[in-house]
Amino acid sequence: GWTVGYSWPGSQTISQIWDASDSQSGSAVTIGNLGYDGALPAGGSTTFGLLGAGTAPSSLPSLTCTAS
Repeated sequence: GWTVGYSWPGSQTISQIWDASDSQSGSAVTIGNLGYDGALPAGGSTTFGLLGAGTAPSSLPSLTCTAS
């Protein structure tokens, strides 16, 4: 599996997500694979989308991706 983590720069939240699961604690967000898209080869990629709620941040957060 895989996970992507980031922190919102303000009080934003995820209002909708597709092709992944999500959890949020304060500003810290973790995005994870679903059952059908967890196996990625080395150097592979996947995509997911989300809609955020709240005031638009002045900058986008840095993402980190790890195997889970």
